[in-house]
Amino acid sequence: MPAEYLTVPDDRVGLELDEFLCLTYPHIHKGFLRAQVRAGTVLVDGQPNHPGHKLKRNDVVSVEFEDESAPRRPVAPNERVRVLHEDESTLAIDKPAGLAVEPERWARDAATVAGALIQFAEERAEQTESGALEFRPRLVHRLDKDTTGVLLAAKNLEAERSLRTAFDERRIDKRYLALVEGEHHLEDGAEDVIDAPIAPDPRKTGRMRVHASGKPASTSIGVAERFRGYTLMSCRPHSGRTHQIRVHLAEAGFPLAIDPLYGRRDALLLSEFKDNYKAKRGAPERPLMDRLTLHARSLGWPAPHAPETPVRVESPIPKDLERVLKQMRRVRPFRR
Repeated sequence: MPAEYLTVPDDRVGLELDEFLCLTYPHIHKGFLRAQVRAGTVLVDGQPNHPGHKLKRNDVVSVEFEDESAPRRPVAPNERVRVLHEDESTLAIDKPAGLAVEPERWARDAATVAGALIQFAEERAEQTESGALEFRPRLVHRLDKDTTGVLLAAKNLEAERSLRTAFDERRIDKRYLALVEGEHHLEDGAEDVIDAPIAPDPRKTGRMRVHASGKPASTSIGVAERFRGYTLMSCRPHSGRTHQIRVHLAEAGFPLAIDPLYGRRDALLLSEFKDNYKAKRGAPERPLMDRLTLHARSLGWPAPHAPETPVRVESPIPKDLERVLKQMRRVRPFRR
């Protein structure tokens, strides 16, 4: 495409070059834009530069690359993702089940949380006088596709760096609810710590396991509610390993009630735990729930714009999990 010349306005002075490009071209992947800077197809005042170069007032950024060859932005879902919290530097959303955080290798055209966040920023821009994108959210952690709950994004580069540092230093308070098989022995109000390293399982791609060669991982667990044959666990992961809670609970002998990778079910049927269940004639039984019984209940973090100020956001228990818990209380009450 012919070169495009962009003069840096006052409100974008001090931005790093790649950040400036991300706001200017929200439909293009950041990695591609950074690669173009390094390849010399993006210049500042006619000179090649690096992605972290800080722009000055009235700098002229020239852009000359094939827009058609650029990887497109992630797809947004049809339904709006619920925003739980927003301030000047962060955005927390309520992630639904079945929505991947980032595009998956085998489903590039499927809707993702990343697409929903870009759509949110564009809709916000449309409400301003200039119509220009004021921020481009960047996710600072992940949840499994079939896990629900609080997911946090930074609204600018400084916030992203601050939050990633807080995650690395274990200053983020993550709390989950996990419905597991088995009646856990922990006393009410007590807490135990599962401290076991996690490594990829060579026997199956995408699966993790507890192994001495793995990276350190620890999870605090407690009992939130008891049922006959099942337990609703409260979990606080202190590290962020792939599938950490699922692996640790399964290793302890209490796999998620639904977990096709580390447990024994891919759905939960009422007939499995209701005594004297009577099936409806001529109709197949529909599962009460058919995804991981894991919910990111709350998240706490130091506000990047005011580190001394803690922020905590809570996600309501989703309808499918609440339906299961309601049935458990009715037909599987715990008795000592």
